[in-house]
Amino acid sequence: MAMILDDIAAQGPIPFERFMSMALYGEGGFFASETLRSVRSGDFMTSPEVSPLFGETLAVYVLAVHERIGDPLLVVEVAAGSGSLIGPLMAVTGSRAIAVEVSPAARAQLGGIPDLEVVSGLEYLPERFRGVVIANELLDNLPMAMAQRVDGAWRERWVGVEEGRLEMIDAEPRDPVVTWLDLYAGDVPDGGCVEVQLAVGDWLTQMSPRLREGAMLLIDYGDTAENLLPRRADGTLRTYQAHHLGPYPLEQPGATDITADVNFTAAEDIAARLGFETKLWRQDDFLAHLGLRDRLSRLRREELALAGGDEMERLVLRTRRTEVEALLHPRGLGDFRVLELTREAEEDVVDDNGPDE
Repeated sequence: MAMILDDIAAQGPIPFERFMSMALYGEGGFFASETLRSVRSGDFMTSPEVSPLFGETLAVYVLAVHERIGDPLLVVEVAAGSGSLIGPLMAVTGSRAIAVEVSPAARAQLGGIPDLEVVSGLEYLPERFRGVVIANELLDNLPMAMAQRVDGAWRERWVGVEEGRLEMIDAEPRDPVVTWLDLYAGDVPDGGCVEVQLAVGDWLTQMSPRLREGAMLLIDYGDTAENLLPRRADGTLRTYQAHHLGPYPLEQPGATDITADVNFTAAEDIAARLGFETKLWRQDDFLAHLGLRDRLSRLRREELALAGGDEMERLVLRTRRTEVEALLHPRGLGDFRVLELTREAEEDVVDDNGPDE
């Protein structure tokens, strides 16, 4: 992207998170184009695109929160993509809903969902509301710094230009980067690479004061700091393109999805310090807790009952079954993490999400 080269030419090497921000969200960036990314014809698919039962199952959680806190209830999905999650949620819960999405192509798609309010940023949400916030595969795309352990000390990896090509450049680590690494990286061996996810904390800090009462579900691939240690030799930074692992992140900025495993130890600790009760789940366990494994058993029984009967109906059931199995697969989507954050009401705070029904 010319914008990145111009930026480096003007001021020298830049932190990796600035490169990532421009490559994903800047002019001509991956999510700033007119291409819808999270669909079968795009570059990747998330759990809601795999099966509508993902959204219907999360609706069980939303209904439980609604029963606990009462009206009014606002459902917010951040990084709503194609609408494959917020659509089924709205159909089941009937709650007022807002989708937050930076991608112009995705906002156009979301605009076709009746009664859904679509905004481009957190600043357009009510200042205070009661409800449920869901962010599915958002945190892995928030711009992050890159660090490496060298001779027992931390060094940053910035992005510069050498012989006309983007290259990683060694740099003195900034204080916030070192602080995060000391808190959340763990005992990384020499040569190990870590994605420093300061923006996850920034996002939580921005969202936290808006949610007076209710819950947040942060769903993504990643793990605890301890369980990420075996992956630190090369780090977890990678790209996706057309549903496959893509090239080195500096090779085609703007044309690939740049992502990394989420450090849920950091996210959970920051959320706790912001006043949330926290619980970290595996996605398969969380969905089973909400009844999806029981739903799968019913689908299997219904499919077997149709043996020798209506082949088209049986094919539909088989498709639904295999989609649900994909959501629960222990080495696939089932191995994602769900960080559940809950908050009870504060006293003497005025709601801004509308009058009680």
